Amino acid sequence: MELPSVGDIVALLDELYDPRRAEEWDAVGTAVGDPRAPVHKVLFAVDPVQAVVAEAATWGADLLITHHPLLLKGVTSVAANTPKGGVVHALITAGTALHTCHTNADSPAGGVSEALAVSLGLHDLRPLEAHEATPLDKWAVFVPPDDADAVSQAMASAGAGAIGDYDRCTFTSAGVGSFRPLDGANPTIGTVGEVAHVPEDRLEMVAPRRVRAAVLAALRSTHPYEEPAFDVLEMASTDDETRGSGRIGTLADGVTLADFARGVVDALPHTHSVARVAGDPAREVRTVAVCGGSGDFLLDRARDLGADVFVTSDLKHHRVSEAQEHSGAPAVIDVPHWAAEWTWLPVVERRLLDALAAQEATVETRVSRIVTDPWTMHMPWPGDDDAS
Repeated sequence: MELPSVGDIVALLDELYDPRRAEEWDAVGTAVGDPRAPVHKVLFAVDPVQAVVAEAATWGADLLITHHPLLLKGVTSVAANTPKGGVVHALITAGTALHTCHTNADSPAGGVSEALAVSLGLHDLRPLEAHEATPLDKWAVFVPPDDADAVSQAMASAGAGAIGDYDRCTFTSAGVGSFRPLDGANPTIGTVGEVAHVPEDRLEMVAPRRVRAAVLAALRSTHPYEEPAFDVLEMASTDDETRGSGRIGTLADGVTLADFARGVVDALPHTHSVARVAGDPAREVRTVAVCGGSGDFLLDRARDLGADVFVTSDLKHHRVSEAQEHSGAPAVIDVPHWAAEWTWLPVVERRLLDALAAQEATVETRVSRIVTDPWTMHMPWPGDDDAS
């Protein structure tokens, strides 16, 4: 098989981390590069900064996949003497494409929060705040039995009939339809002015609401009737238990908060930053909530679900102080943002390699170990020999 192209790899990443799931304010996708370019080597990193781009160029990476976007906020120039412009020019000079999976990679199975939870040894994982499942329509189509397969196959090709790991899911029931063609009609079955009674199958299929127009077009183009009869019902919303913000799970054995915090530090890649802990060091920890990246918005949710501790990043003084005043509040461990999200890189590397192997393709990959946490040192207070 020929080498995969940038576009081929992006297509696989889009299946794993659907860009339609990204937040509206986000900037995911390919920022630099030719989708047609062949790919020999892929580098994974958290931040698209100069040091990482230099690593990509030195190693000969054709594609750099990062978690954080380069162009999240608008710029008016990508001149080489600007920070972002310098990265763009360096990538183009090196022939390295840049693709980003950001908020679309935070919440799904195999995403950032799940990777952080697994790295901390949690079991029985579920989303801390489940997202709404894909909105679905329920289609019921009435069609002569001899045409039922053709209609269901056309609807399936347009996106209907997929349930989990199954496709072409259809329920068929037999009945009798009746109608009377009026003047001007050109009926496939029956005679103008006379009531016809026709054996018909009722086909039932579900489909994502976003493909409604495509499914309808497929139905109309394949159905033998001039005016096909069908129902489209919007199904009630449900939670997707495989996708959501953060994760909550349990430890195999309870430990003290102090021991758990030490384990968190040992499990994450080391930086010059510090992990900050709020809570009684002797408190027992068994149920743990996490959120990769900035998880301030899930503090209350972690309390509501009975977490003993919440691990996340970028928390502010007042938010933590107020949260600790609540009865039953979890302890809090604030870890370096970069370190928490780095845990996802080996996961996406393996998932991409597996997806390529299924297509009998392969590339060489590497996870960058350059520490791009912006904090370069910390200063303990005098006499602060024991952080606990």
